[in-house]
Amino acid sequence: MDRIIGIDYGKVRTGVAVSDPLRIFASALETVPTAKIIEYLQKYALHETPVRFVVGWPTNTDGRPSESAPGVQSLVARLKEAFPSVPVTLEDERFTTVLAHRAMIDGGMKKSQRRDKSSVDRISAAIILQSWLDRQNKNIEQK
Repeated sequence: MDRIIGIDYGKVRTGVAVSDPLRIFASALETVPTAKIIEYLQKYALHETPVRFVVGWPTNTDGRPSESAPGVQSLVARLKEAFPSVPVTLEDERFTTVLAHRAMIDGGMKKSQRRDKSSVDRISAAIILQSWLDRQNKNIEQK
């Protein structure tokens, strides 16, 4: 099935989320060592068809790219090389970590579980993807 993949890049770990087939909901999927993200996505693509990558774009509160932007740019280049027919979209990721922590608290996660940074990465990827999906679906409704 066709899926849209959300990615929250980190220097060490990268969170991955996936859309449902109707492209309405984003679900946290996995946290992968950043060095192995392309390999992971290639294996994932053997079972599901990625039709777009939505990658979190790190910005400061003033809108300027943050210090991790070069890493994201490198990941985007690697995605385009490994998946030349799959478009890559950048999505503002400001405040996703804060939102991820709030979602974990609201979801009843124990404090010890919330300390697991890999959970934050997966949930942040889902928030990035859900934000993009919501905007796309809103644009469709307005047409």
